[in-house]
Amino acid sequence: MSTPSLALPGGTWALGDLTVTRFGYGAMQLAGPWVMGPPADREGALAVLREAVGLGVTHIDTSDAYGPRVTNELIREALHPYSETLHIVTKVGATRDAQGDWPVARRPEDLRRQVHENLKSLGLDVLDLVDLRLGNAEGPQPGSLAEALETLVELQQQGLIRHLGVSNATEEQVAEAQGIAPIVCVQNLYNLAHRHDDKLIDRLATDGVAYVPFFPLGGFTPLQSSALSAVAVRLESTPMSVALAWLLQRSPNILLIPGTSSTAHLRENMAGAGLALSHEDLTELDDIGR
Repeated sequence: MSTPSLALPGGTWALGDLTVTRFGYGAMQLAGPWVMGPPADREGALAVLREAVGLGVTHIDTSDAYGPRVTNELIREALHPYSETLHIVTKVGATRDAQGDWPVARRPEDLRRQVHENLKSLGLDVLDLVDLRLGNAEGPQPGSLAEALETLVELQQQGLIRHLGVSNATEEQVAEAQGIAPIVCVQNLYNLAHRHDDKLIDRLATDGVAYVPFFPLGGFTPLQSSALSAVAVRLESTPMSVALAWLLQRSPNILLIPGTSSTAHLRENMAGAGLALSHEDLTELDDIGR
C-alpha cells in the first residue's frame, strides 16, 4: 500500500461506535459504463482502492447493485482481509435489471437477500453500516419506510448489521426512521446548487448524525457552473476542489465520498478538499445556491 503523503482533510467523525475519516471514497465509478459490468482497467480499479486506503481513507461507500456485484468484488480483491480501521458502507433497497435501470427492491425478502449478497461479495460476517435506499431514480418520494427499516432492524438484531442509515430520503422519512431505530447517517443529493437539505443537515449535526452528500457537482445550471468556476480560477484551483472544500466547511457532520477511477484524480480530490476557503469565498459560494 501507499505511504500516506497527504493529510486527509476534515479529520474524523463517529458513525455510532465506528470512527471514519470525513474524506472517504465512493466506489460506484469503478464499475463499467452506467455502473454496469466490469471496469475497462481492472488493475487500475484495484490500484485506486489500495491507494485510497494507503492514503488513510477509512470510509468506503459501495453497494452490491453497482455492477451489479462488481465494486464489492473489487473491494474484496483489493483490500481483504480488511484492516480493523477500515469501514465499508453499503446500500440496499434497489437492484439492477438487464437494461441498467434501478428497480425498487424494498420488500422484506428483497432486503434480506441483498444483505446476504453484500455479505458474500464483500467477504464479511457483519456489515458495518447499511443504508436503506428510498425513493427512486428520480429522487426522494414520500411514503412510509417502516416495513423496510424494521426488516433491517431484524437483521441488525441477528448480528448481520452494526449500524443503519437512510439514503435518498425526505426529511419526514428521516424523522420516521429515527423514531424506529438509531440512524447514524443520511445520504442524499446535496451540493452548492442543491441546498434543499440545509435545515436537515443542521438538525442532524445537533443529533450527532452524519450527512453524506452525493453528486457534489450534480445539477448545476450553466450560470451556477460559471460562478463556481470563477471562484475556482480566483483561488487557482478547480471547481471540484472548491465544491468539496465548501462541503467540508459547510458542517462538521458532512462526510465526503467522491468517486474516481484514477489514482491521480484521487490525490487531486484529496488535496482540493483541504483548500481553505475564506469568509468572503464562502459568502460568494453560498450565493450560488440561492
